[in-house]
Amino acid sequence: MLPALASGAALRQQGFPAEALAGRVKPAATTGEGTEASQALLQVDGVSLEYRTSERVVRATHRVSFDLYAADRFVLLGPSGCGKSTLLKAVGGFIAPVEGEIRLAGARVEAPGPDRIVVFQEFDQLPPWKTVKQNVVFPLAASRALGRKEAAERAMHYLDKVGLAPFADAYPHQLSGGMKQRVAIARALAMQPRVLLMDEPFAALDALTRRKMQEELLELWDEVRFTLLFVTHSIEEALVVGNRIALLSPHPGRMRAEINSHDFHLGSLGSAAFQAAAQRIHRLLFEEEERHATP
Repeated sequence: MLPALASGAALRQQGFPAEALAGRVKPAATTGEGTEASQALLQVDGVSLEYRTSERVVRATHRVSFDLYAADRFVLLGPSGCGKSTLLKAVGGFIAPVEGEIRLAGARVEAPGPDRIVVFQEFDQLPPWKTVKQNVVFPLAASRALGRKEAAERAMHYLDKVGLAPFADAYPHQLSGGMKQRVAIARALAMQPRVLLMDEPFAALDALTRRKMQEELLELWDEVRFTLLFVTHSIEEALVVGNRIALLSPHPGRMRAEINSHDFHLGSLGSAAFQAAAQRIHRLLFEEEERHATP
């Protein structure tokens, strides 16, 4: 039996404040002005996703719904196998839903496009024969979004923002893992997508580098205010990176709850409130599942 979406009462019983509501919730603070800020940029509406193995068809997500607003930092959080990365790929246009639909600015998502750029966790996502600068310029040139001179200028602009302008002529094999991820982020932001999609981008990094990358990502967001859809299985990372978090149940992934997490940041780590929130999220993700699994 699939677990039910946690109700507002259930969330309050777990210790979350009244603004941490189940279902679709708007960000606690708007980041723009007028009607555009109040309208969802991305809508995931009742989306079920499946994939086929050699033996059977597997349902990855079941009727997942959420709204993403401009300048949101929206996190998909759940255990391995809950379909969060599959859902991110569907938003990217790489997988078609078997049920429901995904809309970007009101238009149905049916294929990949430059308005949704993905940053993966693998370090080998950069062509090794291209320099750092050439890696950032390449998608701009391939999409014919800019002329050669303008593309080079924009590439250097975003490399400077991630602190890699001095390494513009270096090759990927000369960079650390964290530096490669900075290049990938610069390349994605240079395309100026409507939504930046990040699939556990820091999971393969050591703990210190991961913390530094989280800090730099938030600083970059504070400056650029891009819209972010971020996948992680780390409760702590979700609380730090996101201003809103969708909790997905174990396989098949279904919305367990959606909460606002705008009060937390890197400086909150170790605080009593942060630890209490992490423990409450853990209970929502796992103890609720155990309760539903009990005959």
